[in-house]
Amino acid sequence: MENNQKQTQVGGEDSRRDFIKKASTAAAVVASSNIAKTPVYGQSQAPSTGRVIGANERVNIGYIGVGGQGQAHVRSMKGHKGDSNLAQIAVCDISQSRMDQAEGIIGEKVGRYVDHRKLLEDKDIDAVCIATVDHWHTPCAVDAMNLGKDVYVEKPMTRYLHEAWEIQDTVKRTGRLVQVGSQGCSARKYHKAAEVIQSGMIGPLVMGTTSYMRNNPKGEWNYTIRDWATPDDMDWNRWMGGVNKKIPFNADHYFRWRKYYPYCAGLLGDLLPHLLHPYMLATGAPEYPARVVSLGNKALRTDKNTPGTYERDVDENVQAIIEFPSGFNLVVASATVNEYNMTETIRGHHGTLLMGGIGANKIELRPERKFSDEVDPEVFDNLLPGEAISHHEKNWIECIRTRKQPNCGIDLAVKVQTVISLAEMSDRLSIMCVYDEKNRKITTADGKEVKPLTYGSLDLS
Repeated sequence: MENNQKQTQVGGEDSRRDFIKKASTAAAVVASSNIAKTPVYGQSQAPSTGRVIGANERVNIGYIGVGGQGQAHVRSMKGHKGDSNLAQIAVCDISQSRMDQAEGIIGEKVGRYVDHRKLLEDKDIDAVCIATVDHWHTPCAVDAMNLGKDVYVEKPMTRYLHEAWEIQDTVKRTGRLVQVGSQGCSARKYHKAAEVIQSGMIGPLVMGTTSYMRNNPKGEWNYTIRDWATPDDMDWNRWMGGVNKKIPFNADHYFRWRKYYPYCAGLLGDLLPHLLHPYMLATGAPEYPARVVSLGNKALRTDKNTPGTYERDVDENVQAIIEFPSGFNLVVASATVNEYNMTETIRGHHGTLLMGGIGANKIELRPERKFSDEVDPEVFDNLLPGEAISHHEKNWIECIRTRKQPNCGIDLAVKVQTVISLAEMSDRLSIMCVYDEKNRKITTADGKEVKPLTYGSLDLS
């Protein structure tokens, strides 16, 4: 109980274009564009199309990508198979060893696939959980929706911005659900903050701050390289997917891919989404960014302290400032060379919400001195559930049945991905990005149009 206290391109033999053309015949009815807004998240209600799974029907789940995070989902969902009435019936990965590991967690024989398209052809599968390397998120998600499957996809939703548009357009066309795996969106405190802000208690939003900081002297994401990872164990060409510059099998890139731009946006794409999704949800009315500027560096070059690894492409230290059309400005920071976080705040003209950061289950309202006669200080504590993956997964499974919009659905996720992608562009191109959401157009401060980054745009992509 709450307490209130006053005070894409894809590798493989078959053409993906042909696959999509065939899959489109199985797609659900075109979704209505006249859809209502939910009162808290500012997200669209999901259109009810395709097969509706009843409250007492089993939901059959397939897993695409069963590395570390994928196996975490397998393990977590197994823990609530009973209360959520789900079955884990298939796994897909380019590595035979990782499929062995996932099957061992499930505890029984299941369907096994190297090609995600073969898994998606199984008509018994209702939904898929995607935890691949980032550049495979979009092909897997789009192909799944085109074959009538609902989708849970790990954050970031996509590698590049045009892929986020593709997923958004596919959701609208097929009526399928997408939940992005930023579990903070299922934490009660962010929803409570949205309620407080929408009530007008802190007045018009002015600015905010949030961060995700770590400090790893040996270089973040230098995970242990396992002996089982060999070219014989996996389909390396398939793992490379739409990456522009293909390389021979490289165990360092396979296990430590978050260090390299072809597969990931680094801190902006890996750590900051943990906070950006729930934070923007907490504003009560998430917006597309109007202007984004970002800068980062890797001045300490910590990878030199891990023998045998390559130096990372991505930043060790990055900050961004995001301006939204309402006039709200957000300052974000992330680093792997200092772990002291900024205070997480949402500041309004009349008062400020202190959010407590990751793991905190309370928020505090502090009035501005000039408005202390109108706004009382208040603490909202015991805000449960907290930030657990299991709550986020269960929200997705419930929405598969109810067809309601999940807590990190497409409307929120595409806005966050726009922030991430524009911040990466600003950092890597040394520009300020101005965004026209209606026309999906990016310009510099002097009005020059800039195409979104994509595979092959830069040498390290």
